[in-house]
Amino acid sequence: MKKTLNCRGRLIDMSTPAVMGILNVTPDSFFDGGTYQSEDLLMHRAEQHLKDGAKFLDVGAISSRPMAEMVSEEQEKTRLIPAVEAIHKRFPEAIISVDTFRANIAHMAIQAGGDIINDISGGELDEAMFETIAQLQVPYILMHMKGTPQTMQHDPKYGDVTEEVFNFLVTRVHRLKELGVHDIILDPGFGFGKSVDHNYDLLDELDHFLAMGLPLLAGFSRKSMINKVIGTTPDTALNGTSVLNTLALQKGASILRVHDVKEAMQAVALINRMRRA
Repeated sequence: MKKTLNCRGRLIDMSTPAVMGILNVTPDSFFDGGTYQSEDLLMHRAEQHLKDGAKFLDVGAISSRPMAEMVSEEQEKTRLIPAVEAIHKRFPEAIISVDTFRANIAHMAIQAGGDIINDISGGELDEAMFETIAQLQVPYILMHMKGTPQTMQHDPKYGDVTEEVFNFLVTRVHRLKELGVHDIILDPGFGFGKSVDHNYDLLDELDHFLAMGLPLLAGFSRKSMINKVIGTTPDTALNGTSVLNTLALQKGASILRVHDVKEAMQAVALINRMRRA
């Protein structure tokens, strides 16, 4: 299992699980849309994530909730790049993950101070993405999504969801490595083109993805796969999120992508203590 990430010359230790704090600069994300539209509010949230123990900050400017409106490249740039620049200037030691599926935006975001590219489409929505990552030589979060945010929840079907997602990821890992990309993080894409049953099948078999020898990212935070089972809403789904985060850690997840860093760090601490028992 790969234990380090090279973030523009900084070796990041991944030998124990880490937490990635979500920072949405969108007006329409499913949980915190519109919350961090001013720079002061964004900086306050970034500072809180870091104080609570986040190793990574994940900044996104397009909502990927089901049926979300597609945002133009220019609008994404206008929202995202100033946010990345401001976070990098205020917190120069922070490791910034940039949530985008567009190669041009990825390039600009790394120039603005980003360190990692988080692509929900696994290179499917911009054919130039893989070559851009190879050129930039930054870590890449490779996620599986069936369809697009506009179509992904229109009755998704699989024969064997784990097998299909695994095959999607392993094929693209091979392509990335052929291009000289060395730092890849795998994300099976919970909630992206999967039914509730698909999501829990993937979680149950999450450890299968460890066969690729790459860090695994799990992102359940306040999603409908929780709410549809226990009757919560995004606002009341923190406890359910913590339960699934704990299960993912037990299955080998290296990174938890969350809205609530403090609680995720508590799950990491308890799992780490259990592993020493």
